[in-house]
Amino acid sequence: MTIEKVKALLAEAGLLDRLHEFDESTATVDLAAAALGVDPDQIAKTLGFYHGEGAVLVVAAGKRRVDNRKFKDQFGCKARMLSGEDTERLTGNAAGGVCPFLVPPEAEVWLDVSLRDHDTVYPAAGSAHSGIALSCAELESLAKPAGWCDVCKPLEAQA
Repeated sequence: MTIEKVKALLAEAGLLDRLHEFDESTATVDLAAAALGVDPDQIAKTLGFYHGEGAVLVVAAGKRRVDNRKFKDQFGCKARMLSGEDTERLTGNAAGGVCPFLVPPEAEVWLDVSLRDHDTVYPAAGSAHSGIALSCAELESLAKPAGWCDVCKPLEAQA
């Protein structure tokens, strides 16, 4: 997917003015947070995992780590991250710029409850040089997730 498709969707939703594009990379949580000038936990990272013949994409707050037991209970399989090659093939985006909306049908999107800790979150917008400011409700509207999940460890349990 190109950022141009995301721009078209955002324009249609009246949200194009919230898109940020950068010369520098925003491919990691820390890089994105620095470029946007926000707390790293506000970055809505999209994590890709193998699930059957396709993928499950979990959008989570930037500082959160997946809890393997919770993941297995939710999705019925071990949490195995997608390879770089499979990320692009199954999501339409290269690793570091996976956008949680406009994904192909073989990639099922889930939003983790960790996002609800923030009024505004910043997912990638289809490139490793972008981010968009959204409320959780706006993210949900654009991503059209299969649902909300709770598969991340609490921040205090990650030390």
